[in-house]
Amino acid sequence: MNDRKESVRLQGRKISRREFLRGGGAAAAAFTIVPRYVLGGARHTPPSEKLNIAFIGAGGQGQRNTAQLGSENIAALCDVDEERAAKTFQLYPKARKYRDFRKMLEKEKNIDAVVVTTPDHTHAVAAMMALKMGKHVYCEKPLTHSIYEARILTEAAREAKVVTQMGIHHHAGRALRLGVEIIRSGAIGKVYEVHLWTSRPEVLWAQGVGRPKGTPAVPPTLDWDLWLGPAPYRPYHPAYVPFKWRGWWDFGTGAFGNMGCHVMDLAFWALELGQRSVSVEARTTRFNNETYPAASLIRYEFGALGELSEVTVTWYDGGLLPWSATGPAELEEGRKLPSHGGLYVGEKGTILAALGGGPRLIPESKMKGFKRPEPSLPRSPGHWQEWVEACKGGPRPLADFDYAGPLTEMVLLGNVAIRTGGKLNWDGPNMKVTNVSEANQYLRRRYREGWTLLS
Repeated sequence: MNDRKESVRLQGRKISRREFLRGGGAAAAAFTIVPRYVLGGARHTPPSEKLNIAFIGAGGQGQRNTAQLGSENIAALCDVDEERAAKTFQLYPKARKYRDFRKMLEKEKNIDAVVVTTPDHTHAVAAMMALKMGKHVYCEKPLTHSIYEARILTEAAREAKVVTQMGIHHHAGRALRLGVEIIRSGAIGKVYEVHLWTSRPEVLWAQGVGRPKGTPAVPPTLDWDLWLGPAPYRPYHPAYVPFKWRGWWDFGTGAFGNMGCHVMDLAFWALELGQRSVSVEARTTRFNNETYPAASLIRYEFGALGELSEVTVTWYDGGLLPWSATGPAELEEGRKLPSHGGLYVGEKGTILAALGGGPRLIPESKMKGFKRPEPSLPRSPGHWQEWVEACKGGPRPLADFDYAGPLTEMVLLGNVAIRTGGKLNWDGPNMKVTNVSEANQYLRRRYREGWTLLS
């Protein structure tokens, strides 16, 4: 069933199996009853058929994504850094290898789906090209580098009618979905205050520093120009790659962009934050135009929505924590806050939710006899598997771009607040800051010559 060279004969004409599955021309006309996946074409791959997947970014997180999707056909691999991608290249010797994703997508005509695992500044241009070619897309978080990119990419995915998913794997976890159900059940009453934090950047990458001096030679295994992609040109330096790019304004989205889509996910989903009016302001350590601040406190004020009360959501990173290192009064003595997590304060109680861990009422004594609400959300076969099954005609993934785009916008709005200082009033439907006009320059960015979002 998985042989792509298989063909059939129809009305005396030999056609390829792929043409048959697309249901085009004489093939479609010859049947009065045709399975949905046939008429749907490549966007509705039959469950018995493996997806042909191309990967843009094969090292680091890209290697993890190939492992998670290894049951499908890893047809093509693209990476600008041969050394970092070497292990993945070795694991899939039959996959065709590329450096430039644009050439890969143009040449690989039989690709069904594309996985984008590049630095943040390249997410949008890579994902958009795949969408424009009618490919299903899985893209790492944050979905994009700018709010404008998130908005237009979400719209393009909707127009293309393909299956999408953003790489926030905790979204599929039982713990996060249980957290949504508990909050929605009213177990702690109306939530009016949320505190979210991460310990990053820790020592993983630098923030609050200036551009490095010197111009070391570019490693022969790295195509530096392709790595820069749409970002402004600058000389190569090991201060940027690999992984350290996250702290630089031109390439990454800082500690908040890196972890915010994970840690804010529960609040965004359970409290329907994307549907509310919002203002945001930030307080940070000193920073410059090169890197994000070493530590940030970002406070959102969301308006009421139906029966949901107004809620303040505060973000902390770089070692900052709510209240103090010991947490709120409800937290038992000696119990420390996790490295990444959230506190949800309601009229009738408080929930502590560690990223990836089960939500707990605090103090822990309140968990005794606590009855979990009946499940109201579907349990997932797995974050990557959700996407695969949807590509083959199954239910849509719950972290598709219609959900992930607005979540990314909300996180990136915090970064705009960092850049500008002061309180920003956000008009989401019209995608603009209404009270500080100069803040709107940070909603999108210019691309380096030769790069475009709508190609």
